[in-house]
Amino acid sequence: MIPWLAMQQLLDSALPIGGFSHSFGLETLVQEGRMETTAKLYDYASAMLMQSWATSDAMVIRAVYRDVPVGDWKALWAVERFVHVQRVSAETRSGVEKMGRRLLQLAVSIHPQLHWSPLTQGLRSGECLATHPLVHGYACLQFGLSEEQAIQGYLYTCIVTCVNSALRLMSMGQTEGQALIASLSKLTAEAAALSLRMEPEEAYANMPMAELGMIRHERLYSRLFMS
Repeated sequence: MIPWLAMQQLLDSALPIGGFSHSFGLETLVQEGRMETTAKLYDYASAMLMQSWATSDAMVIRAVYRDVPVGDWKALWAVERFVHVQRVSAETRSGVEKMGRRLLQLAVSIHPQLHWSPLTQGLRSGECLATHPLVHGYACLQFGLSEEQAIQGYLYTCIVTCVNSALRLMSMGQTEGQALIASLSKLTAEAAALSLRMEPEEAYANMPMAELGMIRHERLYSRLFMS
């Protein structure tokens, strides 16, 4: 296994873990007329990057790199649940769980030589939820990647998922979407640096408009996405 190539596969937008099915509230904002231009989408995604993905989800990855080497699984499971219960929308919680469990199933299949039993057994016993950031962080640790690389990679997947959802919801071309991904990716170093200055137990999200969009999504008249 070549670690950086293994990570490329993990970050591939075509990875069959269900990310294509979730907009995480973006569909609501588009239908309500709050997300009409790529400029607004950039503002939204960059705010999510700095006020949710880096300060909330990435804290689970931080806990993986802190707790797994010393075998403190109880502390890791506690951080995962602490972050997960901050997701207000039931649809969003379900989506993050589904993506994580599919990623775990896929990782076990394509890298059977690695040590996945703590996650598979933790999920089976109910001690962990196997959410997307937990499985992503654990896989990166297994690949031998640095904590910063793991966090930046996760933030990149969040950006790509957001933009790919917007491509199906907004009047925006593929080239424009790729340019937006490139622009947002430049912010991942700053966002990862923010994450690395925090302790996992300090996790928080501060995106009320997005949270309300996630809550209202299940009541939309018509929907393309599961969340």
